[in-house]
Amino acid sequence: MGNEFDKILKIIQGEIPLVKRPFLVLAKELGLKETELLKVIEKLMEDSIVRQIAPIYDSKMLGYDSALVAFRVDKERLEKVANFINSCPGVSHNYERTHDFNLWFTLAVLPDTLSLEDIVKLMAKRTQTQDYVVLRTVRMFKIGVKLDYESTLERGSFSVNTYTYIPLSDEEKKIVSVTQGSIPLTERPFFEYAKKLSISEEELLTKLREFKERGILRRISAILHHRRAGFVANAMSVWKVPEDSIEEVGSYIASFKGVSHCYERTTNESWKYNLFAMIHGKSMEDVQRLVERISGEKALRDYVLLFSTREFKKERIRYFSEDFDEWLRKITSI
Repeated sequence: MGNEFDKILKIIQGEIPLVKRPFLVLAKELGLKETELLKVIEKLMEDSIVRQIAPIYDSKMLGYDSALVAFRVDKERLEKVANFINSCPGVSHNYERTHDFNLWFTLAVLPDTLSLEDIVKLMAKRTQTQDYVVLRTVRMFKIGVKLDYESTLERGSFSVNTYTYIPLSDEEKKIVSVTQGSIPLTERPFFEYAKKLSISEEELLTKLREFKERGILRRISAILHHRRAGFVANAMSVWKVPEDSIEEVGSYIASFKGVSHCYERTTNESWKYNLFAMIHGKSMEDVQRLVERISGEKALRDYVLLFSTREFKKERIRYFSEDFDEWLRKITSI
C-alpha cells in the first residue's frame, strides 16, 4: 500500500482536472476505482499527510497587495507576538526561523483598506516590535510545492507565465469566495459548488477554466503536511546575487525539485539578500547539500540558511471576506 500511497500523493500534487468527475479521471490513471481513490485520499487527510485539496488562487491576480515580512522579536515574547500576527486574516504563513529576524510571515491585503506598509507598522506598534523588514517580490522564478522527489539535487523543468491583472466582477468574486477552501471529496465536487452559486456545473467549470487562462487560478491540487510526508527539513535560503546575474542564478536555483519557491525580492538597509529560495529536504543535510551545490556552481559566498523551527500558522486566506475589515476595526479601536 505504501507504493500506492506514493503514486496517489504524486498525482494529486499535480492538477485536479477541471471536469465533472475529476477523481474518476485520476483513478483511471492510477488503475483504481473512483471510490477507492476517494477513500485513500480521505485516509491521507485523516492521517494528516494531506492538509487539503483546494484551489490555489493568485492573490495578485485577485487584486491583493502582498509581501513577505520579518520581525526581530525577543525569544521570550515570540509566541505572544506570533499569536497576534496569526489573528490577522491576511496572514497565511507564519514561521519561527533561525535568524536574528526570527518571525517570518506573508501578508496579503486589498488595497482599498490601509496600505500594506501601514498595516505592518500597526502590527509592529501593537507588538512593540522595533525592527522589521517588508520584502516585496520583484520577480518570481518559481512557485509550487510538489514533494515527489528522492533527492533535493534532482532537477526538472518548470515554467512561470506572466499575466495582466483585470479587476474581477462581483460575480467572479463570489465564485472565488465559494470555491476557495477544501473541495468536497465527492464524485462531482464542482456540482456542489454550482448549487451554492445557483449556476450550472458546466457554467462553473467554464469559469474556472477561464480563471486558469487569466492566471487567477494557478491550479487545484493537494497540499501536504511536509513533515508527515517525510520532508522534515524546511529552510529559506537567501542569497546576495549581483544584479546582472539574477536571471541566470534564479533560473538555475528554480530548476531543482527540492526548491518550491524562488523569488527576487527588494532589499533595504537592514536586509541585503535579494534572492530567496524555499528548500524542502528529508534531512538538514539534504538541504545543506543543495545549498553547497548552488554556492559552488555559481560562486555565491554571501548567503544564509534560515531553518524553520516552528510553524505558527499555515492556512489559505479567505479572499473577499469581511474578516479582515473586522480585525482592522478591532485592533484600531484598542
